Amino acid sequence: MYICQMRCARDCGIIQPTSMETLTHDAHGFGITLTDAQQEAFETFYRELCAWNARVNLTAITERDAVIVKHFLDSLSVGLALQQIAPTARLIDIGSGAGFPGLPLKIAFPDLRVTLLEATGKKVQFLSHVIAQLNLRDATAIHARAEDLARFPAHREQYDVAVARAVSSLATLLEYALPFVRVGGVFVAQKGAEVEEEIRSATRALEMLSGNVREIVPVRLPGLEPRHLVVVEKTAATPARYPRRAGAPERKPLTN
Repeated sequence: MYICQMRCARDCGIIQPTSMETLTHDAHGFGITLTDAQQEAFETFYRELCAWNARVNLTAITERDAVIVKHFLDSLSVGLALQQIAPTARLIDIGSGAGFPGLPLKIAFPDLRVTLLEATGKKVQFLSHVIAQLNLRDATAIHARAEDLARFPAHREQYDVAVARAVSSLATLLEYALPFVRVGGVFVAQKGAEVEEEIRSATRALEMLSGNVREIVPVRLPGLEPRHLVVVEKTAATPARYPRRAGAPERKPLTN
């Protein structure tokens, strides 16, 4: 453990006050005020990410300033789309990976009821570890594929919000996410600078899965090109045949 901690300090560093001030300052731009306890939670999250990344491939981004911007702030930017959501909303993070954006959102909005869905077992172990370390109530990590879990009544159309930061096309993400979202709820997809063509290509998926693009929210992060949140409202129940069997949404997306 001591060697692992030393490696973490050497390779990743410990979040310094100036770095934490950057996180706190820029989070204000997303309508989020972080308490001292929440700042400490982000420090702990960062240290655990570094320590575990020495033996489990969680992320290629480990330099502290990059983690703050590309992981923490990027995740918190989803808060721009959660202004009208109830504080105790039920949220599912699809393909959570190392916990982004779900864990930062849970830290910033502690009353959210968060499910972190991840298909890689070792990453799920990490997520469960961080949840325990931070004593996060109403947060759980589930080892499953979206195509399978969406078939379970306890999860199908039971969430107020679904989020995803995956690199898949919007059409693919819609098939993963909308089956989890209740009618009237929203799916928030984190996307890059160019979103118009991707939305046009997803017109068929939106129609078949009962979704409607409610808004596109621009996001600015320090030193990075502009990004966008695509907020999709669930307008009716998703047909029972979706999502298709494992792998199909990625191989054959419901594009135009």
